[in-house]
Amino acid sequence: MAVVETRNLVKVFKQGDLGAVNNVNLETREGEFLVLLGPSGSGKTTLLRMIAGLEAPTSGEIRIGGQLVNELTPRERGIAMVFQSYALYPHLSVYENIVFPLKAQRVPKDQHKQKVEWAASLLGITSLLSRKPRQLSGGERQRVALARAIVREPRVFLLDEPLSNLDAKLRASAREELESFHDRIKTTTIYVTHDQVEAMALGDRVVVLNKGKVRQIGTPKEVYDEPADTFVATFLGSPPMNLLEFSEVIVGFRPEAFLPSALVPGAAAVEFNYRVNYVEYLGAERDLYGSLEGAGFESKEIVSRLSWTMPSGYDVGTVHEFSVHQSDLRFFDPKTEKRTQPRPYPWR
Repeated sequence: MAVVETRNLVKVFKQGDLGAVNNVNLETREGEFLVLLGPSGSGKTTLLRMIAGLEAPTSGEIRIGGQLVNELTPRERGIAMVFQSYALYPHLSVYENIVFPLKAQRVPKDQHKQKVEWAASLLGITSLLSRKPRQLSGGERQRVALARAIVREPRVFLLDEPLSNLDAKLRASAREELESFHDRIKTTTIYVTHDQVEAMALGDRVVVLNKGKVRQIGTPKEVYDEPADTFVATFLGSPPMNLLEFSEVIVGFRPEAFLPSALVPGAAAVEFNYRVNYVEYLGAERDLYGSLEGAGFESKEIVSRLSWTMPSGYDVGTVHEFSVHQSDLRFFDPKTEKRTQPRPYPWR
C-alpha cells in the first residue's frame, strides 16, 4: 500500500487554453478508496492518467509512497490501471490475459500458475480461466480486467470508469463486488466516475472536480450534506439541491427536506406555499415538481421528494403549505457561490 500525493498539479494541452487540471492538491490515505467525481471535461481522467504516468504534467509534483515519480514510467510507479474498455486480448484465454503482466515483468515462470489462481479466486473467476473474452459477460470481463491488475500486487490501483459499459442491474452488483474486493485487499485505490451513485456507494472520500479544479474533498456524507459551493450542491443529488436567490444570499435545501408543513416542527420551520406542477412516481418515492406562490419565485422550479408512505392528494395544480427545517438550510454567497454563514430568517 502507498499514499498518493499531488502538489500544485497542472496540465495544459494547448498554450493559452484553460488547463485540463488546474493546481490540484490532494493526498490519499493509505489503503483508502478515493473517488474522483465530476462531469465530462472536469479533468478527472486527465488527473488519473498523470498519476499513472500516461500523461506528463505541465507543472507540479506527483508522489507515490513519498517518492517523486514525475520522471518514472508507469511500470516503475508500482501502479495497476483498469480502463473503461477493459482492453482484454481477444485471442488469449482468461488465464493468458491475467498472466500477461507477469510475463512482461519477467516474474519466474514457476510462480505464474499460483499467482493467477490467487487473483482468479479473489474475484470468483477460477472456472473461467480457459475461456476467451468473447465467451464472457460484461461483468465477467470486468472481473478479468481486475484480476489482471491485482496479479501484479501493485501499491496503487487506478480505475477509470470500469463499470460504465455495464447495464444498470449489473452495475449495482459490480459495485458490491468492487467494495468487497477492496475490503479484502486494502490497496490504495483511486476511482474515476461521473456517476454520483457510484461515488457515494464506493468512496471512503470523494474529490469533486469541475473545470480542472477541486471543488471539495470529503466523505460522501460531507459532500452531500455540507456542500462547499453551489456547484457541489447541484451536481450531487438527484434531483439536485433547490436554490433560491435573494439579494444578499442564496438559500439551498435538499428535496427530501422540503415537506408538507405538518411534518416539520413549527418553531424551526420556514414555510412556503407550494404549487404542484408535475408528479413523478418512482415506486418507493414520489418527486413533486412545482413552484412557490408569491415572493417572485413562480418561475423557479422547486422539487420535493416524498416517501410512498405519505398520504396522496398532492395532485397537479393543487397548492399546499410546505416547509423546510432551519437546520436543513444551506447558505451561499451570490458572488462567489461558496458556502457562507447561516442567515436569520427572513432573508427578503
